[in-house]
Amino acid sequence: MKRFTAMTTAVLFLAMTSVLLAEPTVETVAEGLNVPCGVAVQPGTGHVFVADSAAGRVVRIVDGEIENVIVDFPIDKYGKGPVYPIGPLGLAFIEENVLAVGGGGYPDAKDKLRVYNVPAAGEAALKADDDDVSALELPATDKLAGEGNFYGVAFTGDALFVTCNGDDTKGWISRAGVKGAKVGPFMRAIATKELTEVDAPVAITVAPDGSLAVGQMGEISLPGDGLLTFYDPKDGSKLANFETGLSDITGLAYAPKGKLLATDFSWSDPSGGGLFQISAKYTKKKQSLDVTKIIELDKPTAIAVDADGNVYVTVVGSGEGTSGKLLKISNL
Repeated sequence: MKRFTAMTTAVLFLAMTSVLLAEPTVETVAEGLNVPCGVAVQPGTGHVFVADSAAGRVVRIVDGEIENVIVDFPIDKYGKGPVYPIGPLGLAFIEENVLAVGGGGYPDAKDKLRVYNVPAAGEAALKADDDDVSALELPATDKLAGEGNFYGVAFTGDALFVTCNGDDTKGWISRAGVKGAKVGPFMRAIATKELTEVDAPVAITVAPDGSLAVGQMGEISLPGDGLLTFYDPKDGSKLANFETGLSDITGLAYAPKGKLLATDFSWSDPSGGGLFQISAKYTKKKQSLDVTKIIELDKPTAIAVDADGNVYVTVVGSGEGTSGKLLKISNL
């Protein structure tokens, strides 16, 4: 039988204490970005792609270097106090080399969800509106306003789900079916404002059970009104709805072991922004929620997690010129 000495006990105690007290490690992967608003990890290569929104481009980070992938996106403006220039927004990979990009550079009803076959690292960049690019729109109808600002994009395996911020009376999540190389049709699918009574679906991700987890930003001038809502992607029904106490949920992603992470831009009070862990549980009769702040961040906009559990977050920073960064956060 192994005998434990006082020294052995002390060593074990110190080891356990160091684990309990471990702080997240934050590393700047890339800087000099201009209002970055989307991030995705490429399957297979592990390269991180960023929607460098105000620069009108999508880039990839290879060995710490920024490389253009898609350029010449149009630029529009979004927000009030402050106002930010925006171009490409949400990113999601369908396959290793097939990337969906949500647009925000045109007026509502003209914004596009584009799907690209991205070049390999080191190859020449594409242009946003190359002739062979699939581009989908949600125009106005007799009864519905046109849609745009396609901020969040999530892929379920057979469809792309995209958050829209054009029609504030409905607050749509749109859907584009994916079958082989064909993407579409692109249609309005879930009217989130009618189901939650809160504006602006922004962040979206696929939960481990296949449901859609959506962050409702609410009014950017109103702190603490952010919701986390779960929807059934098959019929659009609301499964659960949580008042989070967060202000402006811009990013959602699941880390290994089902840990849900969220970024809060906190528009009205940037000091409240950061990376959070959310524990949300629900059944038909009961639901519970716990929100824990992990670290403070300066206007975070999007989040992605790689196969090793490293978390990548884009931050706007001061918003003046190229103050944006891509951060890598580990040891969570």
